[in-house]
Parts: sequence; C-alpha cells; structure tokens
Amino acid sequence: MRPNEPRALRQQKRPARDAREPLARKEPARAVVLAPVIDIDGRKRSQAQKADERSPSARLAEAVGLATAIDLDVRASGVVPVKRPQPATLFGSGKVEELAGLIRVEEAELVIVDHKLTPVQQRNLETAWGAKVLDRTGLILEIFGRRARTREGRLQVELAHLSYQKSRLVRSWTHLERQRGGFGFLGGPGETQIESDRRIIGERIDNIRKELEQVKRTRALHRKSRERVPYPSVALVGYTNAGKSTLFNALTGAGVFAEDILFATLDPTIRALPLPGGSKAVVSDTVGFISDLPTTLIAAFRATLEEVLEADLILHVRDIADPSTASQRHDVNDVLAELGIDVESEPDRVLEVWNKADLLDERDRKRLEKEAARAELNPVLVSAISGMGLNRLRTEIERRLNRARLAVEIEIGPQDGALVNWIYEHCEVIARDDLGEGAISLRIRVAPDQRERLGRLAGSRVKPAAE
Repeated sequence: MRPNEPRALRQQKRPARDAREPLARKEPARAVVLAPVIDIDGRKRSQAQKADERSPSARLAEAVGLATAIDLDVRASGVVPVKRPQPATLFGSGKVEELAGLIRVEEAELVIVDHKLTPVQQRNLETAWGAKVLDRTGLILEIFGRRARTREGRLQVELAHLSYQKSRLVRSWTHLERQRGGFGFLGGPGETQIESDRRIIGERIDNIRKELEQVKRTRALHRKSRERVPYPSVALVGYTNAGKSTLFNALTGAGVFAEDILFATLDPTIRALPLPGGSKAVVSDTVGFISDLPTTLIAAFRATLEEVLEADLILHVRDIADPSTASQRHDVNDVLAELGIDVESEPDRVLEVWNKADLLDERDRKRLEKEAARAELNPVLVSAISGMGLNRLRTEIERRLNRARLAVEIEIGPQDGALVNWIYEHCEVIARDDLGEGAISLRIRVAPDQRERLGRLAGSRVKPAAE
C-alpha cells in the first residue's frame, strides 16, 4: 500500500498489456470491490458470535474471489469501515466522495459492494459514482447465472434473479452492454425489457414456479424409483470451494467439473458409491453454500436441495486449511437450519469431513487428527487430492448408514418367488448363494421400517447375519 492511499483501500497490480494483443479484443469489465464493515458494539455480541465472525480481510478476499469468478478485472479493493449506516447511501457522504475519486481514477465500470443494499442505496450510489453498482446478492446471482448448465438450474437462477430485480427496476447501463452475464446484471440485451414492466416479470415468475413444480414432481419420482432399489442416500454439502466436487469424484470415480473457483458446481449430480463391506449408497453433489446466501436463492433451489433433505447421511465438507473454517461451518449450519435440518438435534445424520489436509504442514495435521479424535461429531480428516483418509471415510459412511439397518440371512426355496421379489425391491441384497435345486441363501440389510413386514413374510427363516 502506498502512503498516500486511503487507509482502507489497497490497489491491485495491473498486468501490463501485451503489445501483440489485438486492439479489438473485448476486455473484462473494470471493477472496484468494497467490503463494508459495520461498527457494532462488541458488548452486544455473544462470545460464540464473535468466534464465528470472519475477519474483514477474509471477507474482502472472498468478495474479490466472487468478482474474479465472473472474470471481472478487479482494479482496486478495500475494507471500508462504516460507523453509522446511512439510509440513502450506506456510507457517509465524505466516504462516498472519497470512493468516487478512486472509481474515477481506476476508470471502473462496476463497483461491487459486499453488503446488502436497498434499491434506494443502489440507485444513489450509481448516481454518485457514475458506475454500475452490484451488492452481494446481485453478485452471487450473477455467478449462479453463469454457472447454471441444465434447464432446471437456469430456471432456478432466473426465478431468483427476477424476484430480486422486481423491486430494482433500474435503467440498464449501456456502456456495460457488452458484458452479457447470466441474466443481465451487468447489462446486455433483454435487461431493459425485463425492467420495463412489472406485470411481465410477475407473469414470468408465475410460469417459472409452475415449471419448477413439475421439476419437483419429476425429482420426487426419481427418488421413488431409487427407493425401489433400496440403497441409502448420501448428500455432500459445504461452503463453496471446500472441495465437495473433488471429493465426490474421488469417492465415486465421476468426472464432475471441479476447479479452484467459487461455485464451480451448481447443478446437482448423483452417482453410486461402493462401500468397503460390499454394500452401496447413492451420493449426490449439491451447490455450495456461502455466508449471507440470498434467501431468494435458497427458495429457488429448494427442489435441488431436497436431495439434502431426503438424505440418510449428510457429509458436511469443510476446507480445514482455511483460516475462516469455523465461521464457514457456522454459515453452512445456518443454511441447513433454514432448510429444516438441525445439526445439533441430529448429530448422527451429519458427518463432518475435514478436507484439504494436504495443504497443512505435519504439525497442524497431527494437531487436527487429535482434535478430530476428541470431537463429539467424530469428523474424518481427508485429502480428496492425495487420497489421504478416504478409506476411513468410506468405512465411517458405511458404519453410519448401517447403524440402523439390520444385516440378516435367509434361506428361500424355489416356491418363494414372491418373497425373493419383495426382498429385492425393499431390502439391500449384500450376497447371494445358490444352495441347489432352486434354493438360495440371501444376505440382506433391512431398514427399520421394513423389518416387521419381512418377519411376517419369512418368519423363522430370518437369522442374524454372521459377522
């Protein structure tokens, strides 16, 4: 930082332009990223709340990461203390003028404010700074718009975008028209049509909700068909960029897109997961969570997140090498609570996976291994990249899934075809041996809600499986 710079801001190094590059090449939008820190009396916060808060520098780094995730050219970024939030502009008038000077010097077309802005604040700041302004919600929605690939994902993002934009019908900034982001936050063809008519927006929202209801019904049918092949289900959740997709690929051998960027994966993927004891599970990779995740997105993605609600086991993947891992854990648990999953009351249903152990030095890794051994939730320390701890993770997944599923053996004669059919539809068959003359022996695992029915159908032939 240079001595004459504003204390709260630091300039980003600008890469020199290669003279061989064609002048007609479209440059990414120039942006300034601001992370407001509201001054709240520390005495009003509990110790737990203080421990869960991430530092201003960590918040700023995440905001810059969100901006670069959609290829913005971040010219400057900084933490901006806000002693008393102003209803009209959030920042005080002096700070607004100071930042206006910085924005002019950097020739920024876009200003990211890592905080929720009211429509009035957004419009006033755009007028004062002469640049397009996006708050945290708008930026996250823009990223989701870029990442969505399936029709379902695009519908969910569009619903969230329209719900957000309905109260912010601000004229498009024509000088950003070349930035054709997911659904027009950065300008582009179509945005002014959306913003010109609330009635059209309302009708489109209604139509999308109807289409998503059909998606919800279709997904429910898929779950029902999976239940007929009774494998337990596992869902991966976690803070964005915690390594969920990399872990998903390592466990299942899938080729899901995984990269070191925020929200690399948006659309859910489901694969089979073979377990050490010969059983199987169905595992789903879901969208990453983030602090202050817009409620419009949680509502829009509820159909996708139902995979989490219906899961027998939830793997909470944490980036244990991140200094903000404790606050990220708190944020993920908050989103799960909003979905109706209380981690504190269902500890057996949630397994914490402490990922990215390969980024730790030997001393920190040993310390975390001891800490994991003492923790109540019995977390597993792994590295999805190196493979460290994955065998133990598979074993722990199987142990937790099978805790309530009784393993039994049963001998069935050739006349009991209906019983065999029922077992294959409602139980997990681990092994099958032919006994000759049409008789078979099955080693199966039975869910608690099917034990009574199996007892009625098979009677005394059901015996506990040998260890």
